[in-house]
Amino acid sequence: MEFITSLFYFILVIGILVVIHEFGHFIAAKLFGMRADIFSVGMGHRLFGYNKITGFSFGPLPKDYDGGEHTDYRLSLFPIGGYVKIAGMIDESMDADFAKSEPQSWEFRSKGFLPKAVVLSAGVILNILMAVIIFAVIVFFNGESKLATTTIGSIDDDSFGKKIGLRAGDKIISVGDIKLDTWDSFRQALVTDDFGADKTINILRNGNRQSVKVSGPEIIDAISSENKFGINPGGTFTYIKNLVASNPAEKAGIIAGDTIMSVNGLAIDSPGRLQEILQRNKGKNVAVAWKRGAKIISDTLTTTSAGMIGVELGVGPIIYRKFGVIESLSYGFNQSYKTVGLIVGTIAQIFEGNTSFKQSFGGPILIAKQAAASAESGISSFFYFIGMLSISLAFINILPFPALDGGHLVFVSIESLFRREVPLKIKMIIQQTGFAILILFMVYILYVDIMR
Repeated sequence: MEFITSLFYFILVIGILVVIHEFGHFIAAKLFGMRADIFSVGMGHRLFGYNKITGFSFGPLPKDYDGGEHTDYRLSLFPIGGYVKIAGMIDESMDADFAKSEPQSWEFRSKGFLPKAVVLSAGVILNILMAVIIFAVIVFFNGESKLATTTIGSIDDDSFGKKIGLRAGDKIISVGDIKLDTWDSFRQALVTDDFGADKTINILRNGNRQSVKVSGPEIIDAISSENKFGINPGGTFTYIKNLVASNPAEKAGIIAGDTIMSVNGLAIDSPGRLQEILQRNKGKNVAVAWKRGAKIISDTLTTTSAGMIGVELGVGPIIYRKFGVIESLSYGFNQSYKTVGLIVGTIAQIFEGNTSFKQSFGGPILIAKQAAASAESGISSFFYFIGMLSISLAFINILPFPALDGGHLVFVSIESLFRREVPLKIKMIIQQTGFAILILFMVYILYVDIMR
């Protein structure tokens, strides 16, 4: 069942990203008077589709099919991408029959540099805009919640926090010159800002200011391997955000807003602590104490066979901020920019040898698992995941590599500079070579996924 769920969300996520990306190419081509012969979601064999000449049909189109100015919208066999076949352009189909005739006004090859560049860039642009809008809409409706503490509550044994010398009770003042007022800002300043760089954590310990220096590779190792951070916030409480109907917590009378105090007499200071205790008591009775206002309530609950009581948890105290429309759009652009910076930083760290490709990137199996996990966490989490993937797709596609949008841009730039078309045979060889390398790369990514 887990496999079916993961596969469903993988196809859904990839389908959304592909449709948006290819629609960018499609609408740009139409705006510049180019014909789009095929709009395909998926690659390879045509499963079914629709066009104004043959109507709705299953399987491949007739060999003598000529759609003219009409597009065949189709679903193809392999759900690993998609394409728009633009007349007069060498693309994923490697169809070069158009070269046997003179350029037509509605062909890609007959247009100038600017229309070509816009058409080739439109998919990437639309992916970026989609991510900006997703991030903006999420923060507009949900606002932004940050954990209002910078005090360390505990340090796990054999963890990154223990290794670099942090202690329970330390108050984190800043990371470098970045002053901090929330736990979220600490994580961001330490991990994502200036990714891979050495950092200095300034703390207040027993009233004395001290500094803890940590190298970029140490931070990367902590987030990319099984070496956990192990730095837990202090002064926090775990509260109920939502309940799952007809589950143990609801039956016991717990409501949203209640604070979980203890389970079996063990204090609860984080969602992880609650989950840890419940996992040790699958299908068993547990004594739960919770707080509502100034009142402490307790009862015995029977956990599910999966070790759950049917609650969605939050951590407080929280600083909550609402965003207006303009602020939300600004947040969307800023979040997209940070995501690109994180991708570039990760690639740089791979080349510097501070992390491995296997640790930093994932393929379809990892995407499927993360898509399913994000969907289970709620619609906002699911769409946030899509936004992050959309930025990644845009970044990959704009790389100047054959068979990618960036590779096509290199061709049209060269042709514009030298005012002559690159010979068709050279284009075909480079495209086929690039496509073959991409296929091998995808196979390697799948292998890494399976080994992971």
